[in-house]
Amino acid sequence: MAPPTGEKTAAGSGTEVNGSIDTFMAERVSVDGDGTVKVSAGDNKIQSSENTQDQRLRDTGNRQVSIAMSENSGADYIAIKDTPSPRLNHGKKVSVLPLIFLIFYEVSGGPFGVEDSVGAAGPLLALAGFLLFPIIWSIPEALITAEMGTMFPENGGYVVWVSSALGPFWGFQQGWMKWISGVIDNALYPVLFLDYLKSGIPALGGGLPRIAAVLALTIVLTYMNYRGLTIVGWLAVLLGIFSILPFVVMGFISIPKLRPKRWLVADIHNVDWNLYLNTLFWNLNYWDSVSTLAGEVKNPKKTLPKALSYALILVVLGYFFPLLTGTGAIPLDRDSWTDGYFSDIAKILGGIWLRWWVQAAAAVSNMGMFVAEMSSDSFQLLGMAERGMLPQVFAKRSRYGTPLTGILFSASGVVLLSWLSFQEIVAAENFLYCVGMMLEFIAFVRLRIIAPNVPRPYKIPVGTVGAVLMCVPPTLLICVVLAFSSVKVLIVSLVALSFGIIMQPCIKHSEKKKWLKFSTSSELPDIHAARFEDGTLFAS
Repeated sequence: MAPPTGEKTAAGSGTEVNGSIDTFMAERVSVDGDGTVKVSAGDNKIQSSENTQDQRLRDTGNRQVSIAMSENSGADYIAIKDTPSPRLNHGKKVSVLPLIFLIFYEVSGGPFGVEDSVGAAGPLLALAGFLLFPIIWSIPEALITAEMGTMFPENGGYVVWVSSALGPFWGFQQGWMKWISGVIDNALYPVLFLDYLKSGIPALGGGLPRIAAVLALTIVLTYMNYRGLTIVGWLAVLLGIFSILPFVVMGFISIPKLRPKRWLVADIHNVDWNLYLNTLFWNLNYWDSVSTLAGEVKNPKKTLPKALSYALILVVLGYFFPLLTGTGAIPLDRDSWTDGYFSDIAKILGGIWLRWWVQAAAAVSNMGMFVAEMSSDSFQLLGMAERGMLPQVFAKRSRYGTPLTGILFSASGVVLLSWLSFQEIVAAENFLYCVGMMLEFIAFVRLRIIAPNVPRPYKIPVGTVGAVLMCVPPTLLICVVLAFSSVKVLIVSLVALSFGIIMQPCIKHSEKKKWLKFSTSSELPDIHAARFEDGTLFAS
């Protein structure tokens, strides 16, 4: 998944004009004496006559134009203005290492929460699931995120992908489904946090102390998000290292006690397929969440694919080896394999000190997952507001460059949903997420068809047919997950989807009546009223 490399060189002679460059690239534009505009990207030169330039500039208030690009150029759009007007700097950009751990926490955070896979299906199927599932699901999703995220490196992420391919209505539905899915997902982390602590602090098992703990945890972690994405990124690095270390120690301690035959235990007739599939799916999805942070990433066309590659390796190893340790070093008791069981395994293998370390690691892991998910959810709302899909208030940033309104809305949703059980949250979140992913697959394939020549800084090395075939296995998996959904989850999810269908026309009506203030950022290309033609995106 490493991105293509190569220097971009300026071409042409005459008067040089440094145009305003969108986040998609930084290029050199030159104008010859006869008025011909030349744009160089790698070895490709694109020329527009003075008349064509005038025609495209005519209907744009800020005299901005998108220039045609060839397949191998290193960016998607080039914006030209009369005077340099660089994109506003809303704070420090996120580099590769923090981004790796942000993805790690958006997807995983460590092996906490995988215990149910052993309880549902036994050691063999659990281990096989965490090796095969990434091939069927995680790798395709990460590859699509790398291609589409570098094609549209802005905070709208997958909302922009779907909007550009299917139109603003479906873009809004994608945004609603993925946001509510993310908020439901984030409601899990206070639950998991307290489940790991309740064995040592029984009062946290329920009642008023548990409610107070959820509120206090939500407030503290929300404040971290408010302080800035760079702080969240480096916090994720520190928390990630701390979360992984106890399982490394546990692995070494367990070596003399490992019995490989325990890994092969399977009872195919005694499998809770619903719990098994939902546990695998929940622990190995959300690779696309990082796309909503693309506008905050330093050099996203190279950083994003690289970070996704390393994070994928880290996540798979972070699940597989602790499961090897836990299932191979102690006798199997499937009924014990529920949330928080790794702390009991740690006590059996290393003593009370290792148990406390695992519990502390679980606590900080849930902190990391919470702040990473909230960052993704809140920046998604900001990106939608910058596209005019939500009221302008959602585009408001704090003095630290963070999406203030988006953070507050996401935190409120977490508090409202945190009373649900772990299994109910996972099932409802997975259903909504599945529907959103199907829209992403459709958008990915459709853009390959209608815009094959629009440059993609990172491109999956398959053609249109290959893109379709790559989406088939994860789509079939989505259908299986949806088929195992309970009636209760189905009803709740359909009600949530109905809200999105109703909200979009209501929001558009309020915009028409000027009841709410909307605006579209002039720094972003117009995808809602655009048409792709031979690799060129013309503003209409």
